[in-house]
Amino acid sequence: MNARNLVVVSAGLSTPSSTRLLADRLTEATVSALDAAGQDVHVENIELREHAHAVVDATLTGFPTGDLAVALDHLYAADALIAVTPVFTTTYSGLFKSFVDIIDKDSLRGLPVLLGATGGTSRHSLALDYSMRPLFTYLRADVLPTAVFAATDDWAGGGDEVNPLPRRIVRAGQELAARVAGRTPTAPVNPFAATPSFTDLLAGGGL
Repeated sequence: MNARNLVVVSAGLSTPSSTRLLADRLTEATVSALDAAGQDVHVENIELREHAHAVVDATLTGFPTGDLAVALDHLYAADALIAVTPVFTTTYSGLFKSFVDIIDKDSLRGLPVLLGATGGTSRHSLALDYSMRPLFTYLRADVLPTAVFAATDDWAGGGDEVNPLPRRIVRAGQELAARVAGRTPTAPVNPFAATPSFTDLLAGGGL
């Protein structure tokens, strides 16, 4: 069985980053659920902080290059996406939006996407629904019902009725795994697939 390709985009600006921490927890929950379903999975992490200058260059030129181009190729071959951003001024970060702006607009069509966000307080949690969800819906992605927001205080202690973060992470991972398990694996695109062979050209008098 071919491994499923899970791409994880995190837009944290610091090191270490609570945004990357949430992305890692969502990844672990998804991989665990896929393993339980007998599905092999390959994870590719895209840390936007490492591509910040290249993202700006691609915005200006329209042509991603270097490691950023490789990262986009991984995204275009993904069977699922986990996208996590910090919330600044009530919405996703500028770096996150700039990255989304350089993505091929048809590349996420039908792709299962799990959304996550981090912020100082839970008051910013609605950004997932009024900001991030419409963005990926516009790109015709298959946005999962459960999204996960983690405030600073949510990382303290274990999960309970006051802090449901761990349970929500598990539920989101299980939802994404179920969607991926029912999806036809993405086949790598061969740009030369439509090119006739040399033998066919000779046989048909094409040379």
